[in-house]
Amino acid sequence: MTTAADSTTSLVQSVDWLAIAPPVIVATVALIILVADLFLPEERKPLLGLASIAGLVAGLALLIPLRGGNHSTFCLTTGTGTEACSYTADHFALIIQVLVLGGALLTALLSFGDTRRLPAGEFWFLLLSSAAGAALLPAARDLATLVVALEVASLPAFALVGIKRDDRRSSEAALKFFLSSVVATAVMLLGVSFVYATTGTLHLTELATRLHDVPDQLSTLAMAGVALTLVGFAFKTAAAPFHFWVPDTYVGAPLPVAAYLSVVGKAVGFSGLILVTVIAFPSYADVWGPALAVVAALTMTVGNVAALRQTATRARSAVRLLAWSSIAQAGYLLVPIASAAYSGDEQIGSTVAYALMYAVVNLGAFAVAALVARTKPDNRLSDYRGLYATRPLTALAMGFFLLCLAGLPPGIVGLFAKVTVFSAAVDAGLGWLAVVMAVNVVIALYYYLQWTAALFRAPEEAEPAAPASAAALADGPAVAVQTLRAPVAAPVSLTTAIALTAAVGIVLSGAPQLVLRFAAVNLF
Repeated sequence: MTTAADSTTSLVQSVDWLAIAPPVIVATVALIILVADLFLPEERKPLLGLASIAGLVAGLALLIPLRGGNHSTFCLTTGTGTEACSYTADHFALIIQVLVLGGALLTALLSFGDTRRLPAGEFWFLLLSSAAGAALLPAARDLATLVVALEVASLPAFALVGIKRDDRRSSEAALKFFLSSVVATAVMLLGVSFVYATTGTLHLTELATRLHDVPDQLSTLAMAGVALTLVGFAFKTAAAPFHFWVPDTYVGAPLPVAAYLSVVGKAVGFSGLILVTVIAFPSYADVWGPALAVVAALTMTVGNVAALRQTATRARSAVRLLAWSSIAQAGYLLVPIASAAYSGDEQIGSTVAYALMYAVVNLGAFAVAALVARTKPDNRLSDYRGLYATRPLTALAMGFFLLCLAGLPPGIVGLFAKVTVFSAAVDAGLGWLAVVMAVNVVIALYYYLQWTAALFRAPEEAEPAAPASAAALADGPAVAVQTLRAPVAAPVSLTTAIALTAAVGIVLSGAPQLVLRFAAVNLF
């Protein structure tokens, strides 16, 4: 006979506070900043940025004790006597949390000292809140926690995109981002409800077992639930044909926010997609495998072809090109996930390795774009011409980032990541997808190399005017040939972000095998 005390004890779960510490500490700092903002005078607002950076550093530091990858909490005993946990800090979760919190930290460095035209307290609170949700998601092991984490990461991002209240373009970008995300969430929740109706559980490990034995009369409902859930995540990852919100959102958002969405937003979408496909829906691999392969081919092709069409003199063409480039990169990231349907989840390590490479170099490229935008707010591709003449180290760093994205030496880490993804497609028997990827890599070389070459060309100001007027010749050659202006000093935080990303990229290019080894060992 069970006593009242025994019944009460069975309802109380022990919580592994160390396992949940990284997202919790970031969320706690966000709340502290929200309250502190009410009392700090305007001249003390920079302290909020310092506190945000400290909170993100603390979150990263708390990942070190979890490197063993064997922490789980919020667990229930199932009918078969096994445990189903809602939060698991395994190797996969820790890698994505490093990516997410590291990306948020670099975004904070990009933003620090440049929030003078933005409400500082709201900005830092929203950034940390979104980062906390993004750090929670890769450790989620049931669909309810997964959806909640996804929305906690997404909702503050809407406000971050539209935080420039006096900018019509920012408001329009936030609206497009919001509407597309709401549709994605609605579709995903419909799919989750169908999956729950057919299985009676939300835990991912239990779903894998119960979907394998779905009754015939419910198989169509289960298949629809799987498909709709994946469609919702396709919106979040900006996979074609659900990518339409990306270019306008990146252009309208503040540059640090665009950098954050391009890396952390993608990490959230792809980690969720990996969790539901590999852990929850392996029995429906014959459904999501071919679908993701087609979506990957379509995404990389649409992204690269659209990037080719960007004109150098169009306002904000540099950010727009980075936006289309990020869509193409999403196509490459989808390839190993599709391959996992044919050859096992060991292929997922390729996606994680590629995501780590992409996060470092793309954040670096956005950091350089933020630096250029300080003197040339229109941020045209033509504004980067002759950057080497005024900022040689910045131009070298930008050239390195672009070559990494293209997969060319000296960006060895980019080449290594692309070869790894290509090998995953070949090993899975998806030869046609490997061919499509190879063609797209060649297409992307054109606009990456064109941008890289512009960095080292002679600046337009240094070219002699033709023909020179008689008055100009009379005044002497100093008038006929304009001199270069001295560059404006860059903030220390922005310079630090560029230096950090460049240093990490160089280290990884020197030992690219470390990325795959770190990303592929005991993911689940």
